[in-house]
Amino acid sequence: MEVARLLLGLSEFQVLLFVVLSLCYAITLVGNAAIIFVSLTDVQLHTPMYFFLSNLAFLDISFTSAIVPKVLFNLISGRKTISFYGCLAQSYIYFLLGTTEFLLLAMMSFDRYVAICHPLRYSTIMKPKLCLKMIICSWLGGFMDTIAQTILTYRLPFCGSNVINHYFCDVAPLLRLACGDTHIIEMLDFILASSLVLGSLFFSLVSYGCIIYAIMKISSAFGRKKTFSTCASHLTVVFIVYGSCIFMCCRPSENSKVDSTKIVALLNSIVTPLLNPFIYSFRNKTFKDALKRTLKNRVQFQSQKL
Repeated sequence: MEVARLLLGLSEFQVLLFVVLSLCYAITLVGNAAIIFVSLTDVQLHTPMYFFLSNLAFLDISFTSAIVPKVLFNLISGRKTISFYGCLAQSYIYFLLGTTEFLLLAMMSFDRYVAICHPLRYSTIMKPKLCLKMIICSWLGGFMDTIAQTILTYRLPFCGSNVINHYFCDVAPLLRLACGDTHIIEMLDFILASSLVLGSLFFSLVSYGCIIYAIMKISSAFGRKKTFSTCASHLTVVFIVYGSCIFMCCRPSENSKVDSTKIVALLNSIVTPLLNPFIYSFRNKTFKDALKRTLKNRVQFQSQKL
């Protein structure tokens, strides 16, 4: 078992990468934190949709924070090392949050299905207790999907090279360093990733199939456009997240090329959390009005204190 491992991957244009990643990370933190804060403080946003959005924002902050700070430290320091236990922890947290986000997106598609296909029953179906159970199930699903793989990886012997051909501790390049047989872990990783990703995707597609069918039955073009706009943002994120992860995860690791997945991993771990606040909330009039009210109330509160 090695004390530390050397990370490769982002070796060129280090100063430029540091500036760009720092800016992206700062925008991600501010944007997603704004969603959480406004959703909690504005009474008009105390709805199931914004409850799920605030949880998604928390996941995005945690997801990108599991990767980017270490990458930034390695870029600025030039060390590019990570301890063995730090590597396992980063890998586990990354996949725990990633799988939880898949399940959360599926739950959000169900929320949109109820809102559009059963609008009169929406408040009776999507009660706070049910929404909380859906969030808990998402986290439990993510935990169960990743814990076995992490334990098996920990028990592998690592006696050769300590150079990971990636900018974070992804499973595929980490397993390439093991001296023992990794076929069981690779197959388990492939089965679990495929079943969770494709299963949650199938659930989301079925929900949106019902949504599209319900929208097509609306007589007016304006009504169809307005109704579809309420779920277009979520559908956009579904295509981005699932498209990148199906390419990256749902194939046996021996047939994958680590270099070809670095850009996809960058999109999934940095770009998507950056875009989510703009896709979901900052283009939404309801949220923008709530943000203005929150900022106005904060300014008034500060002025009264002075």
